[in-house]
Amino acid sequence: MADLPHPSRNDLVGLLRHHAEPLPYPTDSAAFGRSFDRFGDARIVLLGEATHGTAEFYRARAAISRHLIEHHGFSIIAVEADWPDAARIDDYVRHQAARPRRGEPFIRFPTWMWRNIEVLEFADWLRGHNAERDPDDRVSFRGLDIYSLSESIHAVLTYLDTVDPDAAAEARRRYGCLTPWQDEPSDYGRAALKAGKGDCEERAVAQLRDLLDRRVDYIAQDGEQWFDAVQNARIVRAAERYYRAMYRSSAESWNLRDRHMFGTLQALLAHHGEGAKAIVWAHNSHIGNAAATAMGWQGEFNIGELCRMAHGEEAVLVGFGTDTGTVAAASAWNGDMEIKQVTPARPDSFESAFRATGLDRFMVDWRDPQGKADLIAALRQPRLERAIGVIYRPDTERLSHYFEAIMADQFDAFVWFARTNAVTPLGAEHARGAPETWPFGL
Repeated sequence: MADLPHPSRNDLVGLLRHHAEPLPYPTDSAAFGRSFDRFGDARIVLLGEATHGTAEFYRARAAISRHLIEHHGFSIIAVEADWPDAARIDDYVRHQAARPRRGEPFIRFPTWMWRNIEVLEFADWLRGHNAERDPDDRVSFRGLDIYSLSESIHAVLTYLDTVDPDAAAEARRRYGCLTPWQDEPSDYGRAALKAGKGDCEERAVAQLRDLLDRRVDYIAQDGEQWFDAVQNARIVRAAERYYRAMYRSSAESWNLRDRHMFGTLQALLAHHGEGAKAIVWAHNSHIGNAAATAMGWQGEFNIGELCRMAHGEEAVLVGFGTDTGTVAAASAWNGDMEIKQVTPARPDSFESAFRATGLDRFMVDWRDPQGKADLIAALRQPRLERAIGVIYRPDTERLSHYFEAIMADQFDAFVWFARTNAVTPLGAEHARGAPETWPFGL
């Protein structure tokens, strides 16, 4: 894509500057959060990030979430993390006994994405917020992702061992098809593709069906534990399909993953009851409406698009962006975390126009279009947008990290930080002064 004509770019810069609402640094949590009162009427607020390793994005989402929880009744934090890993934080913030695990939480690459100081600080605040609340009225912290095949099998079996030993024996028989692959599930996908079928799919579906069919008896014993087991059984079913699909089509595997995350979000809203309200933390590529991006134009959809279809204006999609600074990322999959310099945005990108405003931090909100027709029209011109995930390759940045988008239809608002800093990862040991109940310990 060639550089945009200067008049068009300058028009957008001027409009952004005119409509920009300056923001304090997010460590001033109360002041930062107040700017997002306008979204308090939503049922779902989806908060993005342009990288998986930027401290300001985590701190901003924490400040917004605190305000929406305290002043607008939001009760679910749903994040782009595996359900069993997030359960360790959920148990911590809701003052529950830790659920059984096969291993340590958040040890799958990329560990720094959730095992960082910024998340710990929010978890500590949430634990304090919940401390004096009735157990049924505490804010939960849940994972939406699909990669926890091993831990999810373990969770289902542990639950059934407690409530129904006969059903546990049957579950072991069914999951026996998958357990040889549970630590390297991508190998299962390769083997299933070679064989031309997925031998384990019917068994995973049958196990989930049994848990649902027996829900009356199981809920009578402990509804929360049953719900946790069902979500883990859904992960086993979805992961089995995902690891087969990843060898057939990247679009198909992407869609399976985001459909599962959206389904989990819907299940959480239903589980928490009428009037439940959720906040989602995930990458811009998941929470922005994919139909307005090159992703959607090539057949992919995401949580943001599905939320827009299901909830309309009750879902608010907020993107985040930056120009330069540092980011925690790897150079290759399963590589070591590095602190990398972020290259200044390309001149033909949305980020370049935001940078040209000369403002350090601000939000632009076009959810209410009154008086913003020119801004919306300018944001409807396709431009490049940057996405840095767990891998960052500045030397191939145009190919690796930019895609075309129509921002006005992708998001309802956008939060801008001109310069940002990498998250602070936690080591394997307890943080200094952290209690034994700390979510990343034990």
